[in-house]
Amino acid sequence: MTQPVLVDVYAAQAATGVRPGTLRVWLHRGRLTRHGHDGHGRALVDLHEVRARARQTSTESA
Repeated sequence: MTQPVLVDVYAAQAATGVRPGTLRVWLHRGRLTRHGHDGHGRALVDLHEVRARARQTSTESA
């Protein structure tokens, strides 16, 4: 298993194109794991998990 790459929701958006609001909804609904908060209070997510969820969501809607 790979080590998590923890980033805030804005860095996750830059890497994946998934909007921060969408990431917050996924966090709220339990579709993503929250890995704490950064020094500014932003939620930290695993970039690998965000990419996997985005791929899964795009294949579900296709």
